[in-house]
Amino acid sequence: MLSDELERQGVEVPILKEGTQKRLSQILPPESSVANPIDCLPTRTASQIKKILRIIEEEEKGSIDIIAVMVGNPGMSENDELYGEISQAIDTSGIPVIPVLSSTTTCAGLIQNFTAQGKYYFQDEVPLGTAIGKVVHRPRLWEPSLLLRDYDREAIKKAMSGREGALEPTMVKELLTKAGFGFPRQIEVSSKEGLLVACENIGYPLVMKVIGPLHKSDAGGVRVGISQPDGALSAWNDLLAIEGATGVLVQEMVTGIEVILGASRADDLGHLVMFGLGGIYTEVFKDVRFVLSPMAKEECFEMMRSIRGYPILEGVRGEKGVSVERIADYLEKLGRLVTDFPAIREIDINPLKGSGTDLFVVDARIIVG
Repeated sequence: MLSDELERQGVEVPILKEGTQKRLSQILPPESSVANPIDCLPTRTASQIKKILRIIEEEEKGSIDIIAVMVGNPGMSENDELYGEISQAIDTSGIPVIPVLSSTTTCAGLIQNFTAQGKYYFQDEVPLGTAIGKVVHRPRLWEPSLLLRDYDREAIKKAMSGREGALEPTMVKELLTKAGFGFPRQIEVSSKEGLLVACENIGYPLVMKVIGPLHKSDAGGVRVGISQPDGALSAWNDLLAIEGATGVLVQEMVTGIEVILGASRADDLGHLVMFGLGGIYTEVFKDVRFVLSPMAKEECFEMMRSIRGYPILEGVRGEKGVSVERIADYLEKLGRLVTDFPAIREIDINPLKGSGTDLFVVDARIIVG
Protein backbone atom coordinates (compact mmCIF):
# COMPACT_ATOMS: atom_id res chain seq x y z
CA MET A 1 0.00 0.00 0.00
CA LEU A 2 2.92 2.36 0.66
CA SER A 3 4.23 1.85 -2.87
CA ASP A 4 0.77 2.57 -4.30
CA GLU A 5 0.42 5.75 -2.26
CA LEU A 6 3.91 6.95 -3.19
CA GLU A 7 3.10 6.38 -6.86
CA ARG A 8 -0.13 8.33 -6.42
CA GLN A 9 1.89 11.17 -4.87
CA GLY A 10 4.30 11.15 -7.80
CA VAL A 11 7.22 9.85 -5.71
CA GLU A 12 9.59 7.36 -7.31
CA VAL A 13 10.15 3.95 -5.69
CA PRO A 14 13.41 2.94 -7.42
CA ILE A 15 14.60 -0.59 -8.08
CA LEU A 16 17.62 -1.30 -5.89
CA LYS A 17 21.01 -1.72 -7.49
CA GLU A 18 22.12 -5.18 -8.57
CA GLY A 19 24.86 -5.21 -5.94
CA THR A 20 22.38 -4.26 -3.22
CA GLN A 21 19.99 -7.04 -4.24
CA LYS A 22 22.81 -9.58 -4.30
CA ARG A 23 23.90 -8.73 -0.76
CA LEU A 24 20.31 -8.75 0.52
CA SER A 25 19.64 -12.17 -1.02
CA GLN A 26 22.55 -13.56 1.00
CA ILE A 27 20.84 -12.77 4.33
CA LEU A 28 17.17 -13.34 3.45
CA PRO A 29 15.25 -16.51 2.52
CA PRO A 30 15.09 -17.37 -1.21
CA GLU A 31 11.38 -16.51 -1.38
CA SER A 32 11.98 -12.94 -0.14
CA SER A 33 11.74 -9.99 -2.54
CA VAL A 34 14.88 -7.87 -2.64
CA ALA A 35 14.06 -5.43 -5.47
CA ASN A 36 12.10 -2.72 -3.60
CA PRO A 37 10.04 -3.03 -1.58
CA ILE A 38 12.02 -5.62 0.35
CA ASP A 39 9.88 -8.44 1.81
CA CYS A 40 11.58 -9.85 4.89
CA LEU A 41 8.74 -12.37 5.55
CA PRO A 42 7.18 -12.94 8.99
CA THR A 43 10.29 -14.85 10.07
CA ARG A 44 12.43 -11.67 10.05
CA THR A 45 14.79 -11.13 12.94
CA ALA A 46 16.35 -8.10 14.55
CA SER A 47 19.74 -9.21 13.20
CA GLN A 48 18.38 -9.33 9.66
CA ILE A 49 16.82 -5.87 9.94
CA LYS A 50 20.11 -4.46 11.22
CA LYS A 51 22.02 -5.95 8.27
CA ILE A 52 19.41 -4.81 5.74
CA LEU A 53 19.57 -1.22 6.98
CA ARG A 54 23.37 -1.26 6.89
CA ILE A 55 23.48 -2.70 3.35
CA ILE A 56 21.02 -0.11 2.04
CA GLU A 57 23.02 2.72 3.59
CA GLU A 58 26.31 1.43 2.18
CA GLU A 59 25.01 0.65 -1.32
CA GLU A 60 22.25 3.19 -1.93
CA LYS A 61 23.34 6.38 -0.19
CA GLY A 62 22.97 9.15 -2.74
CA SER A 63 20.42 7.12 -4.72
CA ILE A 64 17.52 7.03 -2.28
CA ASP A 65 16.30 9.62 0.22
CA ILE A 66 14.24 7.66 2.78
CA ILE A 67 14.12 4.15 4.22
CA ALA A 68 10.66 3.19 5.43
CA VAL A 69 10.58 0.18 7.77
CA MET A 70 7.15 -1.43 8.27
CA VAL A 71 6.87 -3.67 11.31
CA GLY A 72 3.88 -5.71 12.36
CA ASN A 73 3.67 -8.43 15.01
CA PRO A 74 3.43 -11.86 13.36
CA GLY A 75 4.21 -13.50 16.70
CA MET A 76 7.20 -15.46 15.42
CA SER A 77 9.80 -13.35 17.23
CA GLU A 78 10.01 -10.65 19.86
CA ASN A 79 9.70 -7.07 18.62
CA ASP A 80 11.70 -5.40 21.39
CA GLU A 81 15.09 -6.20 19.83
CA LEU A 82 13.79 -5.24 16.40
CA TYR A 83 12.55 -1.88 17.71
CA GLY A 84 15.98 -1.40 19.29
CA GLU A 85 17.73 -1.86 15.94
CA ILE A 86 15.37 0.60 14.27
CA SER A 87 15.96 3.11 17.06
CA GLN A 88 19.71 2.75 16.58
CA ALA A 89 19.37 3.23 12.81
CA ILE A 90 17.33 6.41 13.30
CA ASP A 91 20.24 7.84 15.27
CA THR A 92 23.13 6.63 13.09
CA SER A 93 21.98 5.98 9.51
CA GLY A 94 23.14 8.32 6.77
CA ILE A 95 19.73 7.88 5.15
CA PRO A 96 16.65 8.96 7.18
CA VAL A 97 14.81 5.94 8.62
CA ILE A 98 11.05 6.23 9.21
CA PRO A 99 9.31 3.34 10.97
CA VAL A 100 5.70 2.22 10.59
CA LEU A 101 4.73 0.35 13.77
CA SER A 102 1.26 -1.03 13.11
CA SER A 103 0.81 -3.31 16.13
CA THR A 104 -0.24 -0.55 18.48
CA THR A 105 -2.36 -2.91 20.59
CA THR A 106 -0.26 -6.06 20.96
CA CYS A 107 2.97 -4.06 21.18
CA ALA A 108 1.61 -1.05 23.06
CA GLY A 109 4.20 -1.27 25.84
CA LEU A 110 7.13 -1.68 23.45
CA ILE A 111 5.97 1.25 21.32
CA GLN A 112 5.58 3.38 24.45
CA ASN A 113 9.20 2.60 25.36
CA PHE A 114 10.21 3.42 21.79
CA THR A 115 8.62 6.88 21.86
CA ALA A 116 9.89 7.50 25.40
CA GLN A 117 13.38 7.46 23.90
CA GLY A 118 12.38 10.40 21.71
CA LYS A 119 11.68 8.30 18.61
CA TYR A 120 8.84 8.77 16.16
CA TYR A 121 6.69 6.39 14.11
CA PHE A 122 3.70 6.18 11.81
CA GLN A 123 0.87 3.83 12.70
CA ASP A 124 -0.13 3.26 9.06
CA GLU A 125 1.88 3.23 5.83
CA VAL A 126 -0.61 5.19 3.70
CA PRO A 127 -0.38 8.40 5.79
CA LEU A 128 3.40 8.03 5.61
CA GLY A 129 3.21 7.95 1.81
CA THR A 130 0.96 11.01 1.84
CA ALA A 131 3.34 12.86 4.17
CA ILE A 132 6.34 12.05 1.98
CA GLY A 133 4.43 13.37 -1.03
CA LYS A 134 3.71 16.64 0.81
CA VAL A 135 7.40 17.04 1.64
CA VAL A 136 8.55 16.25 -1.89
CA HIS A 137 6.06 18.66 -3.45
CA ARG A 138 6.39 21.41 -0.85
CA PRO A 139 6.45 24.98 -2.18
CA ARG A 140 9.83 26.07 -3.40
CA LEU A 141 11.62 28.66 -1.29
CA TRP A 142 13.31 31.64 -2.92
CA GLU A 143 15.76 34.10 -1.42
CA PRO A 144 14.24 37.60 -1.11
CA SER A 145 16.21 40.37 -2.78
CA LEU A 146 17.89 42.94 -0.55
CA LEU A 147 18.19 45.53 -3.34
CA LEU A 148 14.92 46.85 -4.76
CA ARG A 149 14.59 49.55 -7.40
CA ASP A 150 13.30 52.91 -6.04
CA TYR A 151 13.31 51.57 -2.47
CA ASP A 152 15.20 54.04 -0.23
CA ARG A 153 15.71 52.41 3.16
CA GLU A 154 17.69 55.25 4.71
CA ALA A 155 15.12 57.86 3.68
CA ILE A 156 12.32 55.72 5.11
CA LYS A 157 14.24 55.28 8.36
CA LYS A 158 14.69 59.03 8.69
CA ALA A 159 11.01 59.74 7.92
CA MET A 160 9.81 57.16 10.46
CA SER A 161 11.97 58.42 13.30
CA GLY A 162 9.80 59.18 16.33
CA ARG A 163 6.54 58.25 14.60
CA GLU A 164 3.81 56.48 16.57
CA GLY A 165 0.17 55.55 16.04
CA ALA A 166 -1.89 56.16 12.89
CA LEU A 167 0.16 58.31 10.52
CA GLU A 168 -1.22 61.37 8.77
CA PRO A 169 -1.96 61.08 5.02
CA THR A 170 1.07 63.21 4.10
CA MET A 171 3.37 60.94 6.09
CA VAL A 172 1.76 57.81 4.65
CA LYS A 173 2.38 59.14 1.16
CA GLU A 174 5.96 60.12 2.00
CA LEU A 175 6.84 56.69 3.39
CA LEU A 176 5.23 54.73 0.58
CA THR A 177 6.72 57.01 -2.06
CA LYS A 178 10.19 56.46 -0.60
CA ALA A 179 9.43 52.72 -0.72
CA GLY A 180 8.76 52.99 -4.45
CA PHE A 181 4.96 53.25 -4.63
CA GLY A 182 3.17 55.57 -7.04
CA PHE A 183 0.36 57.97 -6.08
CA PRO A 184 -2.18 59.94 -8.09
CA ARG A 185 -1.94 63.72 -7.82
CA GLN A 186 -3.45 64.88 -4.55
CA ILE A 187 -3.61 67.94 -2.29
CA GLU A 188 -4.53 68.20 1.39
CA VAL A 189 -6.93 71.04 2.16
CA SER A 190 -7.56 72.35 5.65
CA SER A 191 -9.69 75.41 4.85
CA LYS A 192 -12.67 76.07 2.61
CA GLU A 193 -10.84 78.99 1.00
CA GLY A 194 -8.21 76.71 -0.48
CA LEU A 195 -10.63 74.02 -1.67
CA LEU A 196 -11.55 75.33 -5.13
CA VAL A 197 -7.94 76.22 -5.91
CA ALA A 198 -6.90 72.68 -5.07
CA CYS A 199 -9.72 71.28 -7.22
CA GLU A 200 -8.63 73.39 -10.19
CA ASN A 201 -5.04 72.21 -9.78
CA ILE A 202 -6.08 68.55 -9.67
CA GLY A 203 -8.72 68.83 -12.39
CA TYR A 204 -12.26 67.48 -12.58
CA PRO A 205 -13.58 64.82 -12.14
CA LEU A 206 -11.95 64.20 -8.80
CA VAL A 207 -12.28 62.46 -5.45
CA MET A 208 -12.56 64.02 -1.99
CA LYS A 209 -11.78 62.13 1.23
CA VAL A 210 -12.10 63.15 4.83
CA ILE A 211 -8.89 63.56 6.85
CA GLY A 212 -9.02 62.55 10.50
CA PRO A 213 -11.13 59.39 10.91
CA LEU A 214 -9.09 56.22 10.48
CA HIS A 215 -11.78 54.30 8.59
CA LYS A 216 -12.91 56.77 5.94
CA SER A 217 -15.36 54.54 4.07
CA ASP A 218 -17.08 53.30 7.23
CA ALA A 219 -17.58 56.92 8.30
CA GLY A 220 -19.02 57.89 4.92
CA GLY A 221 -15.94 60.00 4.30
CA VAL A 222 -15.35 59.44 0.57
CA ARG A 223 -16.94 61.29 -2.37
CA VAL A 224 -16.10 60.22 -5.93
CA GLY A 225 -16.85 61.60 -9.37
CA ILE A 226 -17.04 65.24 -8.30
CA SER A 227 -17.26 67.11 -11.60
CA GLN A 228 -17.78 70.77 -10.72
CA PRO A 229 -17.07 73.41 -8.02
CA ASP A 230 -20.59 73.28 -6.55
CA GLY A 231 -20.19 69.54 -5.98
CA ALA A 232 -16.84 70.10 -4.32
CA LEU A 233 -18.29 72.69 -1.92
CA SER A 234 -21.20 70.40 -1.06
CA ALA A 235 -18.83 67.50 -0.43
CA TRP A 236 -16.68 69.74 1.77
CA ASN A 237 -19.64 70.55 4.01
CA ASP A 238 -20.62 66.89 4.29
CA LEU A 239 -17.12 65.64 5.01
CA LEU A 240 -16.27 68.31 7.58
CA ALA A 241 -19.45 67.42 9.45
CA ILE A 242 -18.03 63.95 10.19
CA GLU A 243 -16.80 63.56 13.77
CA GLY A 244 -13.02 63.93 13.99
CA ALA A 245 -12.66 65.56 10.54
CA THR A 246 -9.72 67.99 10.24
CA GLY A 247 -9.73 68.57 6.48
CA VAL A 248 -10.10 66.84 3.13
CA LEU A 249 -7.82 65.19 0.61
CA VAL A 250 -8.51 66.25 -2.98
CA GLN A 251 -7.33 63.53 -5.32
CA GLU A 252 -7.14 62.80 -9.02
CA MET A 253 -9.79 60.28 -10.13
CA VAL A 254 -8.25 56.92 -11.07
CA THR A 255 -10.09 54.30 -13.12
CA GLY A 256 -9.30 50.64 -13.70
CA ILE A 257 -8.97 47.44 -11.70
CA GLU A 258 -8.78 47.58 -7.92
CA VAL A 259 -6.58 45.33 -5.81
CA ILE A 260 -5.77 45.32 -2.11
CA LEU A 261 -2.34 45.05 -0.54
CA GLY A 262 -1.83 44.88 3.20
CA ALA A 263 0.49 43.79 5.98
CA SER A 264 -0.03 43.16 9.67
CA ARG A 265 2.26 42.08 12.47
CA ALA A 266 1.57 38.50 13.59
CA ASP A 267 3.18 38.19 17.01
CA ASP A 268 6.46 36.25 16.85
CA LEU A 269 5.98 35.24 13.21
CA GLY A 270 6.81 38.65 11.83
CA HIS A 271 4.45 40.24 9.31
CA LEU A 272 1.78 38.65 7.15
CA VAL A 273 1.39 40.27 3.73
CA MET A 274 -2.03 40.09 2.08
CA PHE A 275 -3.10 40.36 -1.54
CA GLY A 276 -6.54 40.22 -3.15
CA LEU A 277 -8.89 41.82 -5.63
CA GLY A 278 -10.69 44.91 -4.41
CA GLY A 279 -14.36 45.72 -3.98
CA ILE A 280 -16.87 42.88 -3.62
CA TYR A 281 -14.21 40.28 -4.44
CA THR A 282 -12.68 40.86 -1.02
CA GLU A 283 -15.82 41.78 0.94
CA VAL A 284 -18.05 38.96 -0.36
CA PHE A 285 -15.82 36.24 -1.82
CA LYS A 286 -12.87 36.64 0.57
CA ASP A 287 -10.58 36.01 -2.41
CA VAL A 288 -7.30 36.88 -0.68
CA ARG A 289 -3.95 35.25 0.01
CA PHE A 290 -1.51 35.69 2.92
CA VAL A 291 2.25 34.98 3.06
CA LEU A 292 5.01 35.80 5.52
CA SER A 293 7.37 38.64 4.73
CA PRO A 294 9.85 39.17 3.22
CA MET A 295 8.96 37.69 -0.16
CA ALA A 296 10.99 37.03 -3.27
CA LYS A 297 9.54 38.22 -6.57
CA GLU A 298 8.63 34.62 -7.48
CA GLU A 299 6.51 34.30 -4.31
CA CYS A 300 4.69 37.50 -5.22
CA PHE A 301 3.70 36.03 -8.57
CA GLU A 302 2.51 32.86 -6.80
CA MET A 303 0.38 34.97 -4.45
CA MET A 304 -1.41 36.56 -7.39
CA ARG A 305 -1.86 33.33 -9.33
CA SER A 306 -3.35 31.60 -6.27
CA ILE A 307 -6.48 33.77 -6.06
CA ARG A 308 -9.60 32.67 -7.94
CA GLY A 309 -9.96 36.07 -9.61
CA TYR A 310 -6.50 36.06 -11.20
CA PRO A 311 -7.88 36.09 -14.80
CA ILE A 312 -9.41 39.50 -14.05
CA LEU A 313 -5.92 40.90 -13.57
CA GLU A 314 -4.99 39.81 -17.07
CA GLY A 315 -8.13 41.34 -18.54
CA VAL A 316 -11.45 39.68 -19.46
CA ARG A 317 -14.29 40.49 -21.88
CA GLY A 318 -12.37 43.24 -23.60
CA GLU A 319 -11.46 45.00 -20.35
CA LYS A 320 -7.85 46.11 -20.04
CA GLY A 321 -5.91 44.22 -17.39
CA VAL A 322 -3.12 45.35 -15.11
CA SER A 323 0.59 44.61 -15.11
CA VAL A 324 1.10 41.63 -12.79
CA GLU A 325 4.82 42.45 -12.94
CA ARG A 326 4.10 45.87 -11.45
CA ILE A 327 1.88 44.41 -8.71
CA ALA A 328 4.57 41.84 -7.89
CA ASP A 329 7.05 44.71 -7.61
CA TYR A 330 4.76 46.49 -5.12
CA LEU A 331 4.18 43.30 -3.10
CA GLU A 332 7.92 42.69 -2.89
CA LYS A 333 8.50 46.26 -1.66
CA LEU A 334 5.69 46.00 0.88
CA GLY A 335 7.21 42.82 2.31
CA ARG A 336 10.63 44.45 2.49
CA LEU A 337 9.19 47.58 4.15
CA VAL A 338 7.59 45.76 7.08
CA THR A 339 10.62 43.48 7.44
CA ASP A 340 13.05 46.41 7.58
CA PHE A 341 10.76 48.34 9.94
CA PRO A 342 9.03 45.87 12.30
CA ALA A 343 7.64 48.79 14.33
CA ILE A 344 4.99 49.08 11.61
CA ARG A 345 1.99 47.30 13.05
CA GLU A 346 -0.29 47.54 10.06
CA ILE A 347 -0.35 48.78 6.48
CA ASP A 348 -3.51 48.82 4.40
CA ILE A 349 -3.34 49.86 0.73
CA ASN A 350 -6.96 49.77 -0.35
CA PRO A 351 -7.17 50.14 -3.18
CA LEU A 352 -4.20 50.01 -5.47
CA LYS A 353 -5.91 50.94 -8.72
CA GLY A 354 -5.29 51.49 -12.40
CA SER A 355 -4.60 49.70 -15.67
CA GLY A 356 -1.50 48.41 -17.38
CA THR A 357 1.59 49.64 -15.57
CA ASP A 358 -0.19 52.79 -14.37
CA LEU A 359 -1.07 51.58 -10.87
CA PHE A 360 -1.54 54.04 -8.03
CA VAL A 361 -2.09 53.95 -4.28
CA VAL A 362 -5.55 55.51 -4.10
CA ASP A 363 -5.94 55.12 -0.34
CA ALA A 364 -3.64 53.85 2.39
CA ARG A 365 -3.11 53.86 6.10
CA ILE A 366 -0.13 52.98 8.26
CA ILE A 367 -0.16 52.31 12.00
CA VAL A 368 3.14 52.29 13.89
CA GLY A 369 3.76 50.88 17.36
